[in-house]
Amino acid sequence: MEVGCRSLAGMLLAALLAGCSVFKPAADDDAQGASAKHVDETRARYQLEVQAPKALKRLLEENLDLARFRDAPADETLNSEELDRLLSAAPEQARALLATEGYFSPDVKAERRAGGEKPQVVVSVEPGPQTQVEAFTLKVQGPLQQRAAAGDADAQKLLRRLQEEWPLKAGEPFRQGTWAAAKNASLSRLHANGYPTASWVDTDARVRRQNQRAELDATAQSGPLFFMGPLGIVGLQRYDERAVRNLSPFSTGTPYSEQVLLDFQDRLAKSGLFEGGVAEIDTDPAKAAASPVTLRVAEKPLQQATTGIGYNSNTGTRVTLEHTHRQPFGLRWTAVNKFEFGPLRKAWDFDYRSYPKSGFRRNLIAGNVERWSGPDEERYAGRLRLGRAWEDPRLERQVYGEYNNTRVKTPTTGETRAQSLTANLDWTRRAVDSLLLPNEGTALLVQTAIGYARSSTADNGPLARLYGRGFWFLPLGKTWNTTLRLEAAQLFARDTVGVPDTLLFRAGGDDSVRGYEYRSLGPRVNGEITSGRSLLTASAEIARPIAEQLPQLWGAAFVDAGNAAARFSDLKPVVGAGVGVRYRSPIGPLKVDLAYGFDDRHWRMHLSAGVSF
Repeated sequence: MEVGCRSLAGMLLAALLAGCSVFKPAADDDAQGASAKHVDETRARYQLEVQAPKALKRLLEENLDLARFRDAPADETLNSEELDRLLSAAPEQARALLATEGYFSPDVKAERRAGGEKPQVVVSVEPGPQTQVEAFTLKVQGPLQQRAAAGDADAQKLLRRLQEEWPLKAGEPFRQGTWAAAKNASLSRLHANGYPTASWVDTDARVRRQNQRAELDATAQSGPLFFMGPLGIVGLQRYDERAVRNLSPFSTGTPYSEQVLLDFQDRLAKSGLFEGGVAEIDTDPAKAAASPVTLRVAEKPLQQATTGIGYNSNTGTRVTLEHTHRQPFGLRWTAVNKFEFGPLRKAWDFDYRSYPKSGFRRNLIAGNVERWSGPDEERYAGRLRLGRAWEDPRLERQVYGEYNNTRVKTPTTGETRAQSLTANLDWTRRAVDSLLLPNEGTALLVQTAIGYARSSTADNGPLARLYGRGFWFLPLGKTWNTTLRLEAAQLFARDTVGVPDTLLFRAGGDDSVRGYEYRSLGPRVNGEITSGRSLLTASAEIARPIAEQLPQLWGAAFVDAGNAAARFSDLKPVVGAGVGVRYRSPIGPLKVDLAYGFDDRHWRMHLSAGVSF
């Protein structure tokens, strides 16, 4: 959506800054302590002041009995003797609380001071040095240790991971919370990697107060290594059991791994047949050699239809209709038809896939029919794709033959028709912490094609096509996150060969170079934008939550650059930059961006949803 004045940029920046001012950071210790407890000072029975370092002040203000009883209901009596009792108990309570943070030799005083209409209570704390971890010892007894001693490489690797990834290492502050978290994390790692009955035999934290050092000892009993047994399925009514079993990434005798079951659940969700599934094993040690696996599935309905009215900053307003049939004509296929009606784009997209077969493969029939009416062109396009897909949450492959047919009209070049027939291989690899809301990892898409093209106004001839798109998600500290994107493509054919427009490239728009209209960047022929044979775009974005109280709402700043051209030697990148807001919803990020295109000197708004990889 194009914005005609630059003042909108200032409005968005002002909104972001206003959000930061409304939601005060947690580091504001005086306001934070009071707001956390919502103390009504007009009803308080006495006034409490905690004098302590900022990192400890909130802990004491929220947990001391003195803090809890100062706002007691009016019908509860609190005489001078009871207040003295709270005062006398406060130092010991404070010491116990400070010990959880690693302060074992604090100097704590609690006293009542005269003055004012209400009693004045002051708790002053000199925490002293914080205890540091001096050394830790982690031992594992039982079958895991026995397997490692016998030379089992997997067992040795797991023991090394337990030692290397122990969270509370020497030199770090000792806190009760981190000590408990370290034990839980190590035990969870054993549970997830084949030993679901592992437990702690002994854990000990020896604190030497004279030098504020702690020695940690932890000994675990691994229990037996579990192996996958027979698969039982609960909840199937409509769909074929074979489809479920073909998605299973394990067989009887496979060593148990929590990740294997999570991959199974991801494949079920991606199959399109199920709302989801939960897989679990029987943790009875007597069945460890072949533990039964129970899968509980929730099926999707046989048919679904969804309609919508919306706006896309690339294609404008639109009405959509999507229909899914998961057993058309009684076939073991899933048929998805999507219809879009708008002033710029009218299209029918279809994707028909067989139920999962062995090896995670599915046969596919897909394509679309489209009419695009841009400011300088009118394009009619059709595509038909026949092939096979191998689906995995982290690695997808598609091998298919594709027929393309396009007809393009422009004011200066008139009408051009072109067709192509290609053999294609697509490859997508995702190594991210979340497919919906990635914060860390990489994703890479590579598309290749080779075939033959025919044209009504140019030569016929062979062609090859290569397209790549990569993402890098990099956390910076605890709150900042960086997203880097690189996109490059090239069509290989003689200059005189006419190629369907759908195989060529343009830049600009939401997922390309923001600050420019969708498909507005490319080589100019007779003053008109056309599609090019070379493409290069890049993007860098940094984002963080706007306020701690709304962790789902992020602010972002970005810069994009790139263009499409007849050849890479002619490519002249243009730059766009701006700011935006991200709402990290459970179904993916919703994005609103305001970007300035430095080449055409315009501000534009971009709306998008999800991550395009």
